[in-house]
Amino acid sequence: MIEIEVKVRIDHEAVIPLLDEIGASFERKEHHNDIYYNAPHRDFSMTDEALRLRECNGRSYLTYKGKKMDAISKTREEIETPVIMSDMQNILELLGFTESGNVRKVRQIFECNGFTVSLDSVEGLGEFMEIEIMSDLNIDYYRKKIFELVELLGASSSDSIQRSYLEMLLEIQN
Repeated sequence: MIEIEVKVRIDHEAVIPLLDEIGASFERKEHHNDIYYNAPHRDFSMTDEALRLRECNGRSYLTYKGKKMDAISKTREEIETPVIMSDMQNILELLGFTESGNVRKVRQIFECNGFTVSLDSVEGLGEFMEIEIMSDLNIDYYRKKIFELVELLGASSSDSIQRSYLEMLLEIQN
């Protein structure tokens, strides 16, 4: 599947009333602890890929994200599967994968006309909004609709951030 996603920095107190106004429904709150890995055979920071092990509200997932497909959003292939955290960490380490960073965040998830709107409070970075949909079809159409929703929620398409939270955190650390 292709994850069609746009991320912007935004004040959550300002956007929550706008979500209410357009009929978005609150779904749930999640606590994410994301550990990113780098491969022994290629550098994911150079290939624009990501391998993430996520612990979320007592469950764990391994996610591969492919290269971004454009320069204005974070649209890319995504494959995710449930795993047992400690077993997957052992497997990755035995295969030579190394940790490249950790991202902790609290995510409030809303549903709005088939799109997922996530309000992220990222430790060390601040507040963001991600709007996404998963699809293998009509990628340009959905990207356009996401940018329309971004505008409705008080941000501009020019505010779109292509960098991952990990990239932003590593930039601050260096």
